[in-house]
Amino acid sequence: MSIAAIIVAAGRGTRAGGVLPKQYQDLTGKPVLAHSILVLAQQPEITHSIVVIHPDDRDLFDKTVRPHLGAHQVQVVTGGRQRSDSVRSGLLAIDKVAIQKVLIHDGARPLASADICQSVIAALQESEGAAPALPIVEALWFGENDTVKNTIDRSALYRAQTPQGFDLQRLLAAYDNLKTSASDDVEVATRAGMSVRIVPGDEKNIKITHPQDFALAAGMLGQAMDVRIGTGFDVHAFKDGNSVVLCGVSIPHTRSLQGHSDADVAMHAITDAIFGAIAAGDIGRHFPPSDKKWEDADSRIFLEHAVDLVQQNNLRISNVDCTIICEQPKISPHADAMQANIADITGIAVQRISIKATTSERLGFTGRGEGIAAQASVSLVSL
Repeated sequence: MSIAAIIVAAGRGTRAGGVLPKQYQDLTGKPVLAHSILVLAQQPEITHSIVVIHPDDRDLFDKTVRPHLGAHQVQVVTGGRQRSDSVRSGLLAIDKVAIQKVLIHDGARPLASADICQSVIAALQESEGAAPALPIVEALWFGENDTVKNTIDRSALYRAQTPQGFDLQRLLAAYDNLKTSASDDVEVATRAGMSVRIVPGDEKNIKITHPQDFALAAGMLGQAMDVRIGTGFDVHAFKDGNSVVLCGVSIPHTRSLQGHSDADVAMHAITDAIFGAIAAGDIGRHFPPSDKKWEDADSRIFLEHAVDLVQQNNLRISNVDCTIICEQPKISPHADAMQANIADITGIAVQRISIKATTSERLGFTGRGEGIAAQASVSLVSL
């Protein structure tokens, strides 16, 4: 039995708060959506994974989610205005000849377990559809104007979860005949006369909806997160010239910085902070100034090497904070370009990179205009 997985993640999730849609927000070191994809992609019966995203989110997906998928290949398609439109887009992307069954999962359910997936897959051997659910154990009331009007029999009521599994051809036909919106795929299937078996759900299989759900989900994951912090500091003196290079950005100035490489004092501080976080020494150990090979070298080489070492240690960069200390030149007009450059090298979102500047109130060597200093801190977290 060949099975495809569709992970629906085209919504905006505004109730969850945050700058990013909830499926792209961090949960114990990975975006919510990466967790949701991986639990299905890791099931041996699933041969093809399709992620349905918002039309505006392709770059965001490639930058935040795809790096966490490892060797798992996923097909990305664009969703529609309603959930049913997005599911339909995913269904249409499936090879109808090679695939017999489909599992459909909410991108905002990062804690679905392998056991739930296997229960749904097993039930599909004998049923047209299968879905996890939990019986309602609390009393149910019907209320009006903040007053209880009646109680409701809960004995046959369930709380629906995903992934929900179906015979592919039958579900396609059900969607072809769908005339009005539906709350989930089980509703679409049952309207079309399909039989859907209920399999045991899991209390941990929550759907991220509100801001507090992130902390709840993180606690349920119970993972021992490996967090590393590193700091870096560097200084370069001025020399004759007409520009300085900071975070890879050339800034016109009355002088240049003196150094064995391009003297990018800010990028050096960031690089040393990364080396410090993985206890790998400093730039001088990896790129000795006595080696002429590194004379006038682009400091991007140094930072790329540090990033490679982070990945080799099964870690990823969570954020970068760099402060440039100088009287001149003015840094703020160039900070956005610096952030973008560091984001490109480190592979993390620009929103996780801080580049700022301060003066030393005309005190010390930076105050006297003799050079520029930079200090940086980075945090690394486990993959």
